[in-house]
Amino acid sequence: MWVASVAADSLRSLDGVKLELDRRVTAIVGPNGAGKTNLVEAVYFGLTGRSFRTADRRDLIPFGASIARCRVVISGENDDPDHVFMASSSRGEGSRYTMDGAGIERSEAASYRPATTVFSPDRLELVKGPPSGRRAHVDSYIAARWPSRNELRRRFGRALAQRNALIARLREGGGDRSQLTTWNHQFAASGSELAAARDAAVRELGGFFTEAAADLGLDGETDLAYRPGSAIEADAIEAGLEERIENDLRLGRTSWGPHHDEIRLELDGRQLRRFGSQGQQRIGLLALLFAERSAILGSGANPPLMLLDDVMSELDGDRRGRLVGRLLDGGQSLITAAEPDLVPPVEGVRRIAIEELTAGAG
Repeated sequence: MWVASVAADSLRSLDGVKLELDRRVTAIVGPNGAGKTNLVEAVYFGLTGRSFRTADRRDLIPFGASIARCRVVISGENDDPDHVFMASSSRGEGSRYTMDGAGIERSEAASYRPATTVFSPDRLELVKGPPSGRRAHVDSYIAARWPSRNELRRRFGRALAQRNALIARLREGGGDRSQLTTWNHQFAASGSELAAARDAAVRELGGFFTEAAADLGLDGETDLAYRPGSAIEADAIEAGLEERIENDLRLGRTSWGPHHDEIRLELDGRQLRRFGSQGQQRIGLLALLFAERSAILGSGANPPLMLLDDVMSELDGDRRGRLVGRLLDGGQSLITAAEPDLVPPVEGVRRIAIEELTAGAG
């Protein structure tokens, strides 16, 4: 499956904008402030019902308007049917997300659309920010790579929330301490599954990450490493919870478990988040995204749509060429650039000036 077309209405600066995407690489070129990032955001919003730039979808609605919407057409392969996804955000009625005109849960929709991965300058927080962002990112990869594991993160989150709620009640002198046995067991069982999946994901991605980082010019020895916040085996997690119960009661929360896992991007044995330059962190993020794509392509699954905003600005000509070469290896991509000469003129890359899309729209 692939994204055939996108139509954005009253979404930030976009109004009446329509784009047909190439099945390989589409490059949107134009000056800063012309709406390129808004277009990338519109594609992501139409596909997922969410924004990668803001948690409040009302931010997508321009001043003076009441609703923002985006329509994305997915073209199926062979005998697979086409699907139309529509996402909207209204000041008065909230958000709506549909497939073929009917409301659908995002978890269910994932089976009918390509996975989507995003690079933007704002997303460097994934590399240099707190571990929670990297955990969530790897969990999203797990769901895309192994759909049967889609619920692992949610199941563990429920067990963690229930155990924390009981600990908080016990700390205040209420609750039933005997219930800890039940929640310790559920926490350990779900946590073990999630930790094992994260370990498998990082092991699978490690070689691809190192290869992509070297190809994109990150000089030095690179590694993608999983650092568990507890044991991985369920019995060991449960035993560890029991050993730490008095400390947890003092703190009022669960202090040990997969919610403290860390996924580290390393260069010469040091964390990129702490010791890497912004340029190195930028290439590290790209290497991670390309590693995920390579792994999914290698598994025979449908590759993710790559949305790469302002990806060329800090790369030299050689690295830009290598990046485009990787994009042409397989799958579909949408990239943006401020200048035409930032996009290598190679076969398989379709260039479109942002002015062609916005002229006369609205």
